[in-house]
Amino acid sequence: MSAALLARHQDPIAAIATAPGRGAVGIVRISSPQPLDGVIDAVCGRRLQAREATYLPLRDAAGQAIDHGLALHFPAPHSYTGEHVLELQAHGGPVVLQLLLARIVEACAGARLAEPGEFTQRAFLNGKLDLAQAEAVADLIDASTEAAARSAGRALGGALSKEVAALRDQLIQLRMLVEATLDFPEEEIDFLQKADAFGRLERLAAQLQAVQARTRQGALLREGLKVVLAGQPNVGKSSLLNALAGAELAIVTPIPGTTRDQLSQSLQIEGVPLHIVDTAGLREDTADEVERIGIARSWSAIEDADVVLFLHDLGRWTDPGYAAEDARIRTRLQGVDPQRILQVFNKADLAPPPAGELALSAKTGAGLDALRQRLLQVAGWQAMPEGVFIARARHVQALARTGEHLALATAQARSPEPALDLLAEELRLAHDALGEITGAFSADELLGVIFSSFCIGK
Repeated sequence: MSAALLARHQDPIAAIATAPGRGAVGIVRISSPQPLDGVIDAVCGRRLQAREATYLPLRDAAGQAIDHGLALHFPAPHSYTGEHVLELQAHGGPVVLQLLLARIVEACAGARLAEPGEFTQRAFLNGKLDLAQAEAVADLIDASTEAAARSAGRALGGALSKEVAALRDQLIQLRMLVEATLDFPEEEIDFLQKADAFGRLERLAAQLQAVQARTRQGALLREGLKVVLAGQPNVGKSSLLNALAGAELAIVTPIPGTTRDQLSQSLQIEGVPLHIVDTAGLREDTADEVERIGIARSWSAIEDADVVLFLHDLGRWTDPGYAAEDARIRTRLQGVDPQRILQVFNKADLAPPPAGELALSAKTGAGLDALRQRLLQVAGWQAMPEGVFIARARHVQALARTGEHLALATAQARSPEPALDLLAEELRLAHDALGEITGAFSADELLGVIFSSFCIGK
């Protein structure tokens, strides 16, 4: 930890811990490395029993009651942050909570307002949570589906951390075996073979792949899937958005160019968040400046999409002009990964689709379930709810780097004359990459980025 971060870690911090606005109950909390007896006396007017809720008047500097509510004292280290913590639960009016916050800061020498995520950052720095668990706190708060919330709860409970710890322990054993032989080159290969070091390496790589699979599923639960509806005007993109959402979100008319700008809607399929973007119809022969801007935005959204749902109109499928425009769109889509493009034929109530193609009717709802399953398939989702823990892109990337170093280590081990110093170095790099997940190896800059995304008071 840097000196600057350590210095700020010594400051008492206070914040309103509930969401802005009016509510039945609001919470103000303070955390400090030093005891909070003075603050408790000033605000509560009496001593508090540890970890017991006490109903009493919460007083201002003149001894007058700001409000009546509950006070809870959590002496260190038995608190969320690992420090001395005082929580005040009062009526959830913004003025009341601001008065209580100002009173706490006034009564505690050196106290300051907490930055976003600073309470959880202190929990991490004080060993109450590892970094993966700390991130799971924010993910649990932000969860948009039940599956995401349950997965975040498993990550907060240490599911991901335990998997990483098991991999780390095996890596440590391997590193010990390899590095112990470096001073005895004449015996090193025989020793490693007898210790089954190379077999352990292969089993570790296989176990890592299993963890990677669950982590990718967890990342999908957290991030969701961005699906862009693309195609010519009037192929039914807005109708499909409305059908998937179960609500009239987009204006639908027979007039080409009705949708001129992007319209987004988030929904879920089997607990997986889907962020669906309806775009302006793709065509070249428009004189409308606003529509041209909308079409440019459509192509930009296509570039950023996880899945491009290329929608075709079966009612015009045999029309030469329609087919020519579709061919132009296909040509322009050649720069997009074909794995990300899903061909869908709409208006199956008007005409049969080409053989083997995914068809539906946004008007009648036929084929929507098949589309939902196909979207999950394209996303790589596999139903394993009890084994999935919420994960972030950085976790997936860290595991990928771990796998790359293990692959290089395996290649070195399988070579006719393995260079054990290079093998040892690849194992060390794999160990470091794995440690980034739980925070065993984390720069202050990384911590700042992670915790800045938290809400204030958490």
